[in-house]
Amino acid sequence: MSFFAALWQHSFLQHALLAGLLASVGCGVVGTYVVVKRITFMAGGIAHAVLGGMGIAYYLHAPPLAGALVSALFAALLLGWISLRWQQREDVLIGAIWAVGMAVGILFLSRTPGYNADLMSYLFGNILMVLTSDIWLMAGLDVVILLMVLLFYKQFQAVTFDEEFARLRGVAVNFFYLLLLCLVALTVVLLIRVVGLILVIALLTLPAAIALQYTGTLWKIMLLSMGLGMLFTTGGLGLSYAPDLPAGATIILLAGTVYLISTLWHNRRRQHWKF
Repeated sequence: MSFFAALWQHSFLQHALLAGLLASVGCGVVGTYVVVKRITFMAGGIAHAVLGGMGIAYYLHAPPLAGALVSALFAALLLGWISLRWQQREDVLIGAIWAVGMAVGILFLSRTPGYNADLMSYLFGNILMVLTSDIWLMAGLDVVILLMVLLFYKQFQAVTFDEEFARLRGVAVNFFYLLLLCLVALTVVLLIRVVGLILVIALLTLPAAIALQYTGTLWKIMLLSMGLGMLFTTGGLGLSYAPDLPAGATIILLAGTVYLISTLWHNRRRQHWKF
């Protein structure tokens, strides 16, 4: 209750709440594709490769989110190309890019004079430090993601569920697969401010994974995932406010707890039906 009382008085809490809601939109839509197509490991590679771009941006005194956006898109296209060309070695190559991206970021950060505390907010998330410019960037990314999905919903659906059938129907599978990975990259950047680079995959996948337990229709999974994301970000903010806990970690802990409870209940219900 203290959180909701303070919400009316402090603009930084209002920004935090709005950031959580905006992040949940892109997270719900793109996270559905990530979970259904089972490309979580690839999404993780994209997320952690972002540190390289952020490190270079800090070194050049450029906006960190700009570096994150460029490196996320580059990593998405590179990983997508690798996936299409070398499927047998895909997991090893993704792991290599994951590690190299982080190593590049660490090297450039080590050459940047001084200690920048703001970097920690990108690595571990600090939703309470969201600026008005961040809100506009997140809103813009949401618009791009929603437009792409609305325009190419059937193509993404075909690529996600059955690539071979999509090829037979004349769908440019490779193009839409790479475009989907670019949307994953945009979503990673969208979530960095909320939960940070380290925990971004959890918020990207957990709401969609929970939603998938209750419906198999793609657009219903997206809507339910969005609602769950909003519930987790708002609830995590509220729970972390009074005891002054890290908001990003609290959001993920809440999402993880709900996922475990939902999975146990769902499995128990299925076993009951078998009898």
